[in-house]
Amino acid sequence: MTRWRWTQELRSLGVAFWLLLPLLGIGFWFGSGILTDRMLSRSSKPTLGLVGDRQLKKQPPKTVQSIIVAIDQRQGVSNVKIETANSALKELTFEFPTTEPAQIEAAISQELGLPSDRIRQLTRYQLQQR
Repeated sequence: MTRWRWTQELRSLGVAFWLLLPLLGIGFWFGSGILTDRMLSRSSKPTLGLVGDRQLKKQPPKTVQSIIVAIDQRQGVSNVKIETANSALKELTFEFPTTEPAQIEAAISQELGLPSDRIRQLTRYQLQQR
């Protein structure tokens, strides 16, 4: 009889609930550990990258029609205007800190990726006097 009374008092305190709580906690702990292990062991490399992350190579204009170089000897700079036949890009403008024609042609050749002799054929020079 005392045994029966003791179990009744435990039931009134909600022993079944309190004994179930640690089991649920241990279950969630193991479950989250397995899930975390899976998530952290996945490859971190994205399968699709953004196009903006890649550096695009400079693509020279398809057809250069003319190159006009205005040399300002007072300031020691040369303003270069390049007209192209490309439909998307009609005109390019550069400013180089030199007044020597050979250096200007080399700089234009480097920017456009065209050979120096082709640059020399298309270049027209103007001296600016202000």
